Amino acid sequence: MDVPLWFALAAVGYLGIKLIRPPLWLVLVLLLGGYLIADSLLAPVIDTAIK
Repeated sequence: MDVPLWFALAAVGYLGIKLIRPPLWLVLVLLLGGYLIADSLLAPVIDTAIK
């Protein structure tokens, strides 16, 4: 099953906020970092790890 990366990041962020209750700024930094890494040279590594 192919899941878009933005959807996976949004789902992980939502569940993290609901279950762990971290500070909102930390969740936003992790989501933004994941988005930026997805456009970097590490994208093929992330793609194989998700599939």
